[in-house]
Amino acid sequence: MGSYLDSEEFKRWISNAKSTLNSSINDKEAGFYNWACFKAQQAAEFSVKAYLRGTGNDSFGHSISMLLQKGKFDFHLINTGKKLDKYYIPTRYTDSWSEGTPEDFYTIDDASEAVELSRTIIEEIVRKWISLKDE
Repeated sequence: MGSYLDSEEFKRWISNAKSTLNSSINDKEAGFYNWACFKAQQAAEFSVKAYLRGTGNDSFGHSISMLLQKGKFDFHLINTGKKLDKYYIPTRYTDSWSEGTPEDFYTIDDASEAVELSRTIIEEIVRKWISLKDE
């Protein structure tokens, strides 16, 4: 881990994470379930990047689970990240599917789960950040 805390960088990224989660919720409510899943993935990714960048570490990549491993988060949170990782590409790209479009494959249940998983990661990131600041 890095040897300093960059609160401004953390705040910048965590703000983006929370805003993106709100956009995900709006898409879920509007019936854009694939986009809600993708944005939930993005929100969680931004939150982990907030932590990594705030601690002076590399935040390259889009895999939440891999980013969580870089941040030395626990097994359960990494597994939560793995669930969201699956929403990064197929939610957006038609050629991820042999027929139909991404809109055909995602449901309100998928979107609801993605939002909750993302919220869990964001909350844990904030908790860990606060604990670092308290040390």
